[in-house]
Amino acid sequence: MNTYFIKLTEPTQTLVDVFNRWENDPTLIPMTRPNQNKSELERERIITLDILTQRLESHLIYLIYLDEQLIGEMNYVVDPSHLYKKEQGTAWIGITIGESEGRGKRIGYEAIQYLEEQIRKQGLKRIELGVFEFNIKAQKLYQKLDYKEIGRIEDFTYWQNKLWSDIRMEKYLGDNYN
Repeated sequence: MNTYFIKLTEPTQTLVDVFNRWENDPTLIPMTRPNQNKSELERERIITLDILTQRLESHLIYLIYLDEQLIGEMNYVVDPSHLYKKEQGTAWIGITIGESEGRGKRIGYEAIQYLEEQIRKQGLKRIELGVFEFNIKAQKLYQKLDYKEIGRIEDFTYWQNKLWSDIRMEKYLGDNYN
């Protein structure tokens, strides 16, 4: 089992098709995007080649492969407006393991460590993320990687007929990986 990561520089229509499949997968939607109500949760979202190309102007995106299969993506953006703690030089990260074959195999753990390394190389010292209150597996992963809770945004996302909080977590990167 070989996991590797490739920085996305030139989006293709094939990649857009995969991203659209993940974006509209009913098992992934509650984990990857906030929804205020049932209709928003069920609404289809379409990503185009133009949208993905524009996203690359602000986000660094890395594709996650298991052997030769694309199984997910991770990304970060620097100093977005939605940071819980407004601290200059902060990377906001996101990760999606889109294919079920990639889940439960420590790939998320490896992917986050790789992403942290890329962020550190860019000279950034802090990472912030949001994880939905019901996503216990992701919370445990982040805690294992030394992320600490810094706050909660109540009634942030709708799932299973109720609103849940978004838990905001942070990690300061040391200089021991230069």
